[in-house]
Amino acid sequence: MTQTAQPTPQRFEGTDQYVATDALKMAVNAALTLQRPLLVKGEPGTGKTLLAEEVARALGRPLLQWHIKSTTKAQQGLYEYDAVSRLRDSQLGEARVHDIRHYIVQGVLWQAFVADTPSVVLIDEIDKADIEFPNDLLRELDRMEFHVYETRETIRARHRPLILITSNNEKDLPDAFLRRCFFHYIDFPDRATLADIVAVHFPALRQDVLSAALDAFFHLREVPGLKKRPSTSEFLDWLRLLLAESIAPQTLNQDAVPPLAGALLKNEQDLSLLRRLAMLGQRGR
Repeated sequence: MTQTAQPTPQRFEGTDQYVATDALKMAVNAALTLQRPLLVKGEPGTGKTLLAEEVARALGRPLLQWHIKSTTKAQQGLYEYDAVSRLRDSQLGEARVHDIRHYIVQGVLWQAFVADTPSVVLIDEIDKADIEFPNDLLRELDRMEFHVYETRETIRARHRPLILITSNNEKDLPDAFLRRCFFHYIDFPDRATLADIVAVHFPALRQDVLSAALDAFFHLREVPGLKKRPSTSEFLDWLRLLLAESIAPQTLNQDAVPPLAGALLKNEQDLSLLRRLAMLGQRGR
């Protein structure tokens, strides 16, 4: 295995902008110690992407982000050869066409490997890509190097980056890939943790408003049959709207469908379900 420069040991202890549980902080530090990618799963909106930003800020490292789409290929994280630009330049008689290096576009992993200091690399929503995508990165993440066939050179990491990989669990990842990661599942925050998160974003929020909003929110999440339960980020958006519209806290739990529900419920099936439950409740009185 290729030896890369080892940074001074660092530890993640959370930040003033991100409420991290002890288990999550332990997971980040385990990945730092083992020098393995940290695979983070959890419901959408539980702060997986934000975690990478805050870890980079806390450790004083640059953050390189690779947001995965269904069409993303693993090669793009290494480099891409821009053959179209080279063809155009050759037709125009450009002198630079004779050096193929002008047409090699560095990917996120290449940038991290050649950086002068250790970095944090976010591979966001890896489960959106083709099932072979994780396997195609096994060697590069293991050995911290890759070969550029067009220039016949090998790019080796000067410093091993901390790689954070997020997944919304939309598809299973290959076992060979999972073996190379440290895994952590971000549980949905309990009432106390969510209150701590709210305090970061709304430090002056009145307790009666917070208590009523939490009651309504957790009641909504417990409704059986919801197609999509509201997330932490949606709760924060909802709170911002409640404050902007000066909604009285005593009104938040009066109806089955809370005010400004469009911040919490994102499809007509869930709205219809709540309205039906409200009608059934009225008939049963």
